[in-house]
Amino acid sequence: MKFKLRVWRQPNADAAGRFVEYELDGVSADESFLEMLDLLNERLLQRGEEPVAFDHDCREGICGMCGMMINGIAHGPKAAITTCQLHMRTFKDGETLEIEPWRAAAFPVVKDLIVDRSALDRIIQAGGYISVSTGSAPDANAIPVPKKVADTAMDAAACIGCGACVAACPNSSAMLFTAAKASHLNSLPQGQAERYDRAVLMIQAQDAEGFGGCTNIGECEAVCPKSISIEFIAQLNRDVLKGSLIGAGQR
Repeated sequence: MKFKLRVWRQPNADAAGRFVEYELDGVSADESFLEMLDLLNERLLQRGEEPVAFDHDCREGICGMCGMMINGIAHGPKAAITTCQLHMRTFKDGETLEIEPWRAAAFPVVKDLIVDRSALDRIIQAGGYISVSTGSAPDANAIPVPKKVADTAMDAAACIGCGACVAACPNSSAMLFTAAKASHLNSLPQGQAERYDRAVLMIQAQDAEGFGGCTNIGECEAVCPKSISIEFIAQLNRDVLKGSLIGAGQR
């Protein structure tokens, strides 16, 4: 297969970026998108050119590092997968592919396709932890958790923090991420002690990082590689409202 690539190149956070075009042939239909970029970089190195910088780690759809916009869609055209799980057979031979980093003020570009997503880590840190003493694993398992509650918590915990929801949202909102990270703790019996503090503090941290507000467009849910539901946003909004009424988050 042969492709025309328009790749965003930016030497560092302070430099101006631009799209650079490359012709790439000899691509296997069974290669992943990241393997295609590896091939591009091999060709660039052979020509003595600077390779394209992009984030990656597990390449198994687990870590969320591989996020990038492909033809204007976070993680590419296939739903419920990460970029590393996207294969070149998804595209047509000879197609032009435009590849760029996440676009959000809270995600400054580091280099080329790499952005700094540490703002998401700070939102998690603001939520604190569960302080209920459950002892060892057998003691923790002694606390009854209804299956529906456990399933809800697991669905929320599936979030890998890739930032696709932010990149896809016209407002650059991180609400789906924040809601998932808050809900997977707030849904469990052990998480009730800090539930409302956690919700308020995480929203405060999100706003302080410069993410936009949520207007329920739903693009975040559409591009999420783990299919996180926007119902978690509604739950977080309820928790924040109640927390604000009772004075939560004042520590």
